Amino acid sequence: MTNEFTFGITTTHFDEDYSPSNSSRSTTNFANLARGDDRQQNLRTTLAMIDDRFNDLASSDNPKRDRYSVELEIVSIDLHLPSDGAYEAFPLIEILDTHIVDHQTGKRVHGIVGNNFSSYVRDYDFSVVLPKHSASASGLAVPRDFGDLHGKLFRHFLDSDAYVERFEKPPVICISVSSKETYRRTGNRHPVLGIEYDQDARSLTDHYFAKMGLNVRYFMPPGSVAPFAFYFVGDLTSDYSDLELIGLISTMEAFQKIYRPEIYNAHSPAPEVYRPKLENPDYSPVSVAYDREERGQLAIIQGKLAEERFMNPFHDVLERWAANYPLPTRQNAENQPA
Repeated sequence: MTNEFTFGITTTHFDEDYSPSNSSRSTTNFANLARGDDRQQNLRTTLAMIDDRFNDLASSDNPKRDRYSVELEIVSIDLHLPSDGAYEAFPLIEILDTHIVDHQTGKRVHGIVGNNFSSYVRDYDFSVVLPKHSASASGLAVPRDFGDLHGKLFRHFLDSDAYVERFEKPPVICISVSSKETYRRTGNRHPVLGIEYDQDARSLTDHYFAKMGLNVRYFMPPGSVAPFAFYFVGDLTSDYSDLELIGLISTMEAFQKIYRPEIYNAHSPAPEVYRPKLENPDYSPVSVAYDREERGQLAIIQGKLAEERFMNPFHDVLERWAANYPLPTRQNAENQPA
């Protein structure tokens, strides 16, 4: 049954000349930057922020802070579904792949794949399914099967020939911590990831990513002012090199400083007990044009597009496939949000 769905992968360089394709989600971090009259300056500023932060963290044998640069590729994953004897492609996921260039040795090494994560089906779940469920007054915060299909599709992709033939390691996804949760320092410190925090309760996003087979840990890297949520398979601190982790941190910190400056470009670092606030007035904006309100509206539009082009026309085949694709055994009832 799992062989019904196959995946196609295409890549696009993310540089100052990047222009989003018609199939890219407009809410994606990188696509959002590459719009409007300031698009090229936005991209130049973002790429410079990434390189500067990388060299700041990779300071060994790097006295001028210019030894390294980061190259980024947008990885677009299409899901090919059976349709009237043929296969129809739907743009399922977009992630980022990193390469690290060492200008001292001339070497170019592969970094971490994942970093950013965008998904039409996730837009559908959060912008279409959740509002309908909330309006139904069923008594449950979320539907019992919330995120099941998305999680199975993602894990099927990681198991696919398309992924295994191209990437040696599982992805790591790095996003902002939740402004609805409280985080506490644990006393653990990693040389690259920094100070570890834990969360009082798992968020809806944590549960959603868990259905994708991803664990979560929260770290505030050296020089950062707030922790990040790192979602991963396996062992985050052992499976990746220092340079791989630095590439991940420098890339996603740049994006979060642009999109969440109240948290990630705040003037004071997170204390031992931390509750992120988007209303924080004590921060510096980044000189990159970004419309947060528009991005939220686009998520709704794109969730409805996924409903019309994917969920409704392929409902039967998706339901049949998902019924034969089990969730991880650790996803039992007590791990689900109330």
